[in-house]
Amino acid sequence: QVMLVESGGGLVQAGGSLRLSCAASGRTFSSYVMGWFRQAPGKEREFVAAIRWSGGSTYYADSVKGRFTISRDNAKNTVYLQINSLKPENTAVYYCAAGPRVAATAAEYDYWGQGTQVTVSS
Repeated sequence: QVMLVESGGGLVQAGGSLRLSCAASGRTFSSYVMGWFRQAPGKEREFVAAIRWSGGSTYYADSVKGRFTISRDNAKNTVYLQINSLKPENTAVYYCAAGPRVAATAAEYDYWGQGTQVTVSS
């Protein structure tokens, strides 16, 4: 059974930082792409960043370039999302996902975690 488990969310003041983690288990993800998405209240789920397990190529939404960094630890089967200079508008549930190709569309991803809440206070 494939499992993606996110952690690291919380309440943080504007300007602060968080590192989200996504622990993957249940299959070999070496050929997969791992993505982070977020969903704010009343809004659609939107792409944030993605990384290839093999090779480590990274991809970002324009809105987060320069502040968000995605990385992976192959030995731990874990993907991270470092978020710096947080803004109140970054408040959302952040989801980890796994899929066969790089895509900014949620439907392209086969597996999802339960999400972790990030709340940024002003």
